[in-house]
Amino acid sequence: MNLLFQWFFPVYCLVMSFPFHKEPSFQSIKPNLVFILADQWRAQEMGYMGNTQILTPNLDQFASESLIFENSIATLPVCAPWRASFLTGQYPLTHGIFYNDKPLPNKALTLGEIYKEAGYQTGYIGKWHLNGHKRGEEPFSGRDKPVPADRRQGFDYWKVREVTHDYNNSFYFDEKDEKQTWPGYDVFPQTDSAISFMTKNKTKPFALVLSYGPPHDPYFSAPAEFKKLYDASNLTLRPNVPEEFQDSARRVLAGYYAHATAIDHAFGKLIRALDSLGISDNTLVVFTSEHGDMLMSKGVLKKQRPWDESIQVPLLIRYPDRLGKISRRIKNPIGTPDLLPTLLGLSQLEKPSTIEGRDFSDELISGKDISNEASLIMLPVPFHEWRFANGGREYRGIRTSRYTYVKDLRGPWLLYDNQSDPYQLTNLVDNPKYASLQKELENLLQTKLKERKDEFLPADEYMTRWNYLYDRQDSLRASNYLQINR
Repeated sequence: MNLLFQWFFPVYCLVMSFPFHKEPSFQSIKPNLVFILADQWRAQEMGYMGNTQILTPNLDQFASESLIFENSIATLPVCAPWRASFLTGQYPLTHGIFYNDKPLPNKALTLGEIYKEAGYQTGYIGKWHLNGHKRGEEPFSGRDKPVPADRRQGFDYWKVREVTHDYNNSFYFDEKDEKQTWPGYDVFPQTDSAISFMTKNKTKPFALVLSYGPPHDPYFSAPAEFKKLYDASNLTLRPNVPEEFQDSARRVLAGYYAHATAIDHAFGKLIRALDSLGISDNTLVVFTSEHGDMLMSKGVLKKQRPWDESIQVPLLIRYPDRLGKISRRIKNPIGTPDLLPTLLGLSQLEKPSTIEGRDFSDELISGKDISNEASLIMLPVPFHEWRFANGGREYRGIRTSRYTYVKDLRGPWLLYDNQSDPYQLTNLVDNPKYASLQKELENLLQTKLKERKDEFLPADEYMTRWNYLYDRQDSLRASNYLQINR
């Protein structure tokens, strides 16, 4: 027996010293990143936010295990600018994408490149909207062309369309620039592609962006089984929808909800697939949107405007290994440029010096709210559906956890107490009772602008600086533009 023990014990010690017998800690394993992006989904349209008429069961369940950001703010609430700020962690007047369909410079350091350099497999599926078109080319001419390999900003797995708002049997381009088709409603095969990517890379760290087109208009093109879930006549509208627009608003809202519930269905499939792969605990999953949609609040549709329906977006983050799976609500605002550095912090990757946003990962891990008093909102150049001729105007503002304060080139424009006036029905600007509050918010805005070295100039100044041309009729404005009554 002694001889057997003398032989066995050294072998046992040697085997037990091998790394695969040790419990891995999160510090030694790179987390995966799955970033799911919807287009034009406003924050208010979620079950977990108290909306009882929209059906989002999978997102609601996910929210019950996630951080819920109640004031996730689109710094510049429109498509390409949001994407550029998210991928670079920079503000629009730094990266230069403050207008749709302008090309993000190749020199930009982006999420895909940072994670790839850290050893990640990188993938992007769906809408891109950052290749743009060259100066002088026909507006929107780049939307149906492939994105060259050197313009993919570090993403290798590539199933992408620059821009489309046709969500049925739409086409895309693969890694070889070969044209392919998403069969049926594209949200579903795009989700299947994401699941395939995750499955193939489950044993190595990966970073994946899945970018859906809906619920962006057209509002009435979701699959029939989702459209039948909503009867427009029974929908309740926000109180800030003018009476004369309410019938059309209900029809639009029903179609919008159908898109949203279809995405929720696909999201549930993706999360269940991730769970079945056994890598959920070490995967950082994010769900958010580029901007909201007015949906006839204030009598208008779509985005760019500084009201909450446009600037507030859903933001859920789940990462069990570091954040646990107990839901927690974050009250203070987070802006678009803050997303990338915060994700890098949660991934334990170094924040490059090019990033301007703030990393809130330590506070999130510690269980605190984030230490951000206000997030900047801006529109350096109004364009397209909110061009000058349609009432568009340049603005800068801030959104705190309670207040909205906005200036245009003529001076203070909007002031809302969103706690007592959640539908922003009463503008308090220049109301003597709120003079001290307005001064406080003005000082805070000026501090934010000084940090960004933002001079708040007229739109033409920025278009000239970046050698951009206005699209079509965007530049037309009334001769008395700065004197028009608010």
